[in-house]
Amino acid sequence: MNTNIHLSRTNPDHLDFRKLIALLDENLSENNGEAQSFFDQFNKTDQIKHVVIAYMEGVAIGCGSIKAYDSGTMEVKRMFVHPEFRNTGIATKILSHLEQWAKEMGYERCILETGEKQKEAVILYQKRGYQQISNYGQYEHVADSICMEKKLKDLSTAV
Repeated sequence: MNTNIHLSRTNPDHLDFRKLIALLDENLSENNGEAQSFFDQFNKTDQIKHVVIAYMEGVAIGCGSIKAYDSGTMEVKRMFVHPEFRNTGIATKILSHLEQWAKEMGYERCILETGEKQKEAVILYQKRGYQQISNYGQYEHVADSICMEKKLKDLSTAV
């Protein structure tokens, strides 16, 4: 199914990205209820500069982004695949592309935060080689958060 997937690098102002993250926010609110309002403050796009959008036949069906966390680390943010296209490998393609982009820019690792209720996301990240780490930054004392990292040194340089 995902043989006709095209990945496009862009920025957070892209209209397709805005539409996809609106769907993501709706999805997270449904899953997390009122607790989502706490996390919303950390999901702003003003510090994001690197966005990947997945297209199938010209239609935006998924996205993800990275933002600098520190001089050697990119943080994966705003990962989303439209529910109709989940479990088809699209999220893996987006995540792989984001990791490669981070490596191209000289970053050594990617970190991310997801929630205990996002079981599919946790499985995806584990399959992609992410390891659970202590909660970082604003997530340090958040019991429902799961923070993970992946070292990028072993990635090939081809996209």
